[in-house]
Amino acid sequence: MADRLDLQMISAALKRLSWIRFWIQLSLGVVVVVVLLFNNIGGRLATNTERALGLGPGLSLTTLSFFVLLFSLWQGWLLVRCGRALASQVRPSRSETSRLIKRGLLADLAGLVLAAVGYQSLAGSLFVQASMQVPGFFGAGGSRSMAGYPITAIEMLSVLSNTQVLFAHLIGLCFSLWLLQRIHRPTG
Repeated sequence: MADRLDLQMISAALKRLSWIRFWIQLSLGVVVVVVLLFNNIGGRLATNTERALGLGPGLSLTTLSFFVLLFSLWQGWLLVRCGRALASQVRPSRSETSRLIKRGLLADLAGLVLAAVGYQSLAGSLFVQASMQVPGFFGAGGSRSMAGYPITAIEMLSVLSNTQVLFAHLIGLCFSLWLLQRIHRPTG
């Protein structure tokens, strides 16, 4: 069993880093929601929404990754509460704390996978759209030339929302790994 001073240091580190992780992920999550809502509203107001059909899978994966981010935020809040509990008389065990950190770690890994696949889908769709604009490249001989349809700011917002959710999960992953290492560091 760790001594009282070590438990206080672990409690302070767990609370501090969990709060930092929580607020960074929350602020990035707010940006993602605003961008996804703006993209949805702006996409419906655009005159030629049928040309951006390839963005659908990427946006769906970005939205799924955002929902995983909400779960990760909840795990971050539970870590703050766990850090508070470590400083009290009724403390969670090392295995309970480790299990809580690992759940957040797995959520962030799942969110990273969803966001990375979504990013590939968005980037691939925008690449095809951009390459079809140049005569003589991919779509020059086809009947549906995209020369009159440049990539719009709304389409770039799709990539921005995905990048924000990807970064939020990366931050959560880094903080979780550090906390897990700190919890299992040998005392002495």
